[in-house]
Amino acid sequence: MATRAVWRAGGLAVGAALALAFRTARPADVHAEFIKYASGRDSITAYIAYPERRDAAPAVIVIHEIFGMSDFIKQTTERLAQQGFVALAPDLLTRRGGTPAKTDSAVALIRLLNADTITQDLNGAATYLKSLKAVRGDRIGVIGFCWGGSQSFRYATNNPALRAFVVCYGAAPDTAAMRRIQAPGLGIYAENDARITANVPDAAAALKAAGRDYRYTVYAGVGHGFLRQTDKPLVADTAWSAVMRFFRENLETK
Repeated sequence: MATRAVWRAGGLAVGAALALAFRTARPADVHAEFIKYASGRDSITAYIAYPERRDAAPAVIVIHEIFGMSDFIKQTTERLAQQGFVALAPDLLTRRGGTPAKTDSAVALIRLLNADTITQDLNGAATYLKSLKAVRGDRIGVIGFCWGGSQSFRYATNNPALRAFVVCYGAAPDTAAMRRIQAPGLGIYAENDARITANVPDAAAALKAAGRDYRYTVYAGVGHGFLRQTDKPLVADTAWSAVMRFFRENLETK
């Protein structure tokens, strides 16, 4: 199911109210730290954020962009924790020395990663989360951004135990792989990002033909990576609200 978010002056009352409420709501306290978890014979560095709640929480694996581990990704884990989820963001460049300081170097290293090794390290993240008493091990989802959005989509084809997946302006895997997806999905896309967005209807149609639930929205007036940008905060906040609502529906209540 597709929707298109259109933004026009004078027609933002409802969206503005939702975004303002999301941005100004007092967040719950969170505890965040770097940890290491096992993946095969290696250990992977990750950033984890815990919500302040009395019961075990559902969890979300956060997959970084092509830039590797960043302040944006750490803030995203904390944002999820503020909404009641345990969030874990692995540094998928750990095996290559960790995310380097220079963006160009990180991008070059990302392009060298092996798909099977990425899956192994994401499986390790899921196993680690399941080992935590603070986590409901049967309620794990995944979200990714840019390159990580593509990896979130691909990981949903490889982990049938996932309860939800979110793709933020990432490319879809091939049709045969998508037939393996079991979890419901949510897509967050940008109007000014034809490289990615032009292919979304075909991917959504393939998922629908396979009997899978994949909802997506194309947000007008924004480009690739808009969730980390600050020039369209209302659009970004509304997209974030959709993400949190989707996770609550599929990880908390179902």
